[in-house]
Amino acid sequence: MPLSTREILLCPVCGAAVDVHPALLACSSGHRFDAARQGYFNLLTGRGTRFEADSAGMVEAREGFLSAGHYEPLRNALAGAAARLAPRSSTVVDAGAGTGYYLRAVADRFPGAFPVALDISKFALRRAARRLPDGVSLVWDVWKQLPLQSRSVDLLLNVFAPRNPAEFSRVLSPKGVLLVVTPQPGHLAELRERALLLQVPDGKAGDVVDSLAGSLKEIERNSLEYGMDLSPAAVKSAILMGPAARHYEHGQLDAAVERLEGHQRVSAAFTVQAFVHA
Repeated sequence: MPLSTREILLCPVCGAAVDVHPALLACSSGHRFDAARQGYFNLLTGRGTRFEADSAGMVEAREGFLSAGHYEPLRNALAGAAARLAPRSSTVVDAGAGTGYYLRAVADRFPGAFPVALDISKFALRRAARRLPDGVSLVWDVWKQLPLQSRSVDLLLNVFAPRNPAEFSRVLSPKGVLLVVTPQPGHLAELRERALLLQVPDGKAGDVVDSLAGSLKEIERNSLEYGMDLSPAAVKSAILMGPAARHYEHGQLDAAVERLEGHQRVSAAFTVQAFVHA
């Protein structure tokens, strides 16, 4: 018997419904996807994706930074918003889930919910699969048609990740809620002032609203700001866990971090937005 008979997943080959078995996804047309040894499933077929996935080093840096609790206030705020705005969620999906850090906290607010993690990085999903034994972790490109049935998702998360407005609207249930997290210009500003990170453009929250206009409407917007006390090692992790890591040559970041004097007081600043069907 399948672990889940809910109508959630779609076969990426033929579009048929997919059942989730232990270590196996199988559709009604006979297509099968075996779990990797680490527990995730790779649904990308053919040419896969043209986008560059997070590397093992980036994922390791992120896991260390998040495990130290630096973004715990954000995780708690996101989980609280989910419980308040989508109190009866049975299917929770994170589009761009990474290691499952936020999805785990949100899913814990809904006993019996089925969490689904989508990401193009197999290195991130190895950790997500361990965090989400009650759900499923899928290698997938968010820019493609999502392997999810229409109107099947009660709660959709999108944290520092690309957005696919048409697909988000398609998979969100009639009373479903989309929660989007973006950084504010002041996020990690002290590191950006030292030219250790690229600048965050103004108006990102407005850009999110514009990108979703016509299909989903904003019902809530909250700002979260606080200070973090980061060691030089934590500063390095904060840089290496994001796309800025790809801009440093070998040894270049180590030299920059060595010039820091002790712990750094660094700002965290996020916007959390909630959307429903227009």
